[in-house]
Amino acid sequence: MDIPKQSNPAFEKHEVEEYEKRRYRGQDQRLVDRRERRILRKILRELGGDFLRVLDLPCGYGRFSRLVLDKGFSLVSSDLSFHMVKRAREKSGEVHLHSAVVADAKQGLPFKNGAFSLLLCVRFFHHLHEKKERESILSEFFRVCSDWLILSYYQRNWLHSLQRKLRRRLKKSKTMIKMVSRQEFYEEVGVAGFKVVSVSPLFRGIHSQHVALLEKK
Repeated sequence: MDIPKQSNPAFEKHEVEEYEKRRYRGQDQRLVDRRERRILRKILRELGGDFLRVLDLPCGYGRFSRLVLDKGFSLVSSDLSFHMVKRAREKSGEVHLHSAVVADAKQGLPFKNGAFSLLLCVRFFHHLHEKKERESILSEFFRVCSDWLILSYYQRNWLHSLQRKLRRRLKKSKTMIKMVSRQEFYEEVGVAGFKVVSVSPLFRGIHSQHVALLEKK
């Protein structure tokens, strides 16, 4: 999910309701949503049908909860906002395979080492503007997952950068995002202890977002 840049990004109940209604309402965002789901389904299919314990962070209002649970995986939804994780749990309709935990990855995650075989992190990494901050998050992700990390990031793209600048000038977007080069991304995840298995562009050459499947070395 996209997190507005603010001093306290923990959404309140009415903000969660409004965010869920408007976030993927536009035609362009519906295309993004469909493409993200298609990529994630493909990756989950490639990982196989073995039982997995999955952490979705930040889970938002649970956009990908059913996608994970329909594979028969156990899911923990985690977010900075209590109302987000509450909504994610409500949307899934699951009781036995779905739990929710309020946590701030920047402050450290309340999970044991290797607690999850798969960690899913979509639309968060590009909000981390400082290299040290990204390194700290990746280190924490490495600690709590035992095998796999699905991580989306924004790869430097002049066309998308131009589009973002125009949107800010027209006051259609206040969100500042961080784009990194392919080399920077590979170096940062490598230093954290991950190996890049695959990278799927959202829309090649047009959109900066890429979804990477990473494996612990």
